[in-house]
Amino acid sequence: MNLIDVIEKENENENVPEFSVGDTVKVFYKIKEGNKERLQGFEGTVIARKNGSVRENFTVRHISFGVGVERTFPLHSPKIDRVEVLKKGKVRRAKLFYLRELSGKATKIKELR
Repeated sequence: MNLIDVIEKENENENVPEFSVGDTVKVFYKIKEGNKERLQGFEGTVIARKNGSVRENFTVRHISFGVGVERTFPLHSPKIDRVEVLKKGKVRRAKLFYLRELSGKATKIKELR
């Protein structure tokens, strides 16, 4: 193993659940306000996963007050407390960027049973 692999291995987060594009997840991440730290949840559909190993990112999208909000999270970040998978989605694409142009019921993704 080279040095980069060793460093990536020690920074890897072990308690990451299995989820893929199309799943509905709730991400709890740590926010620092003054000298306090609290958890804030962000619930939505995973529309993309990018890269691999420690560098992996995933993008979550949801609609808030009629406006689409997307947030990209580093998967192995120490700021992420946990990721809960609420629903497994049945999709046939690796990236769901087409959801950006849709609204209402058209953005629904079939649930995998």
